[in-house]
Amino acid sequence: MSSSFASSPVILVHGLWMGGWAMSWLAHELRQAGFEPDSLSYESVRGTLEEHVARVRQCIEQLSAQHGRAPIHLIGHSMGGVVVLRALAEEALARQAGRVVLLGTPARGSQAARAFEAQPWGSALLGHSRELWRSPFPCVIAPSLEVAAIAGDEPFGLGPLFVSLPSPSDGVVTVEETRIDGLRDHRVLHVSHTGMLVSREVAQFSATFIRTGRFPG
Repeated sequence: MSSSFASSPVILVHGLWMGGWAMSWLAHELRQAGFEPDSLSYESVRGTLEEHVARVRQCIEQLSAQHGRAPIHLIGHSMGGVVVLRALAEEALARQAGRVVLLGTPARGSQAARAFEAQPWGSALLGHSRELWRSPFPCVIAPSLEVAAIAGDEPFGLGPLFVSLPSPSDGVVTVEETRIDGLRDHRVLHVSHTGMLVSREVAQFSATFIRTGRFPG
């Protein structure tokens, strides 16, 4: 895989309760770095996991048609990263994918989501995303995929309101939940779960991994 990825397409996939707008700042930073970001929106609460995967598949296929044989890179935040991993479990999509960056993604399951569902109003607010948190999570990333993860250790978020999260965490996802076998790189930065979406350091790390296959430093 070439080390030059300027002008390459990058799909940005948001997390729970958000929309494509949540990735706007990151999209701006990637555009400044020479990439072509495309913020995908999906119904994170009302839609099913199958529908989320179908949206990622559609976006990959559309960009592949536009860019020919160029690899389609992906960056997923939180639940969006889980959706990306599920989509790339499909061999045909994995072949079209370039490099992947997971931002605060509970790749091994989410204690906070399970605790949230246990609240009287939790099921209503989680909606169909309950299916994702209840289903088995991948144990390992396929060797053919180049995936890296960024975790945060600034515990500012809703998680501690519902469950005592082991430290370190970003306030919603623990660092340990972001680790999954098969990652090409993993880094813990001093950011919160939502704060990583407006972190210049996170944007720089993401761009560097897409270009080189490794985080800086």
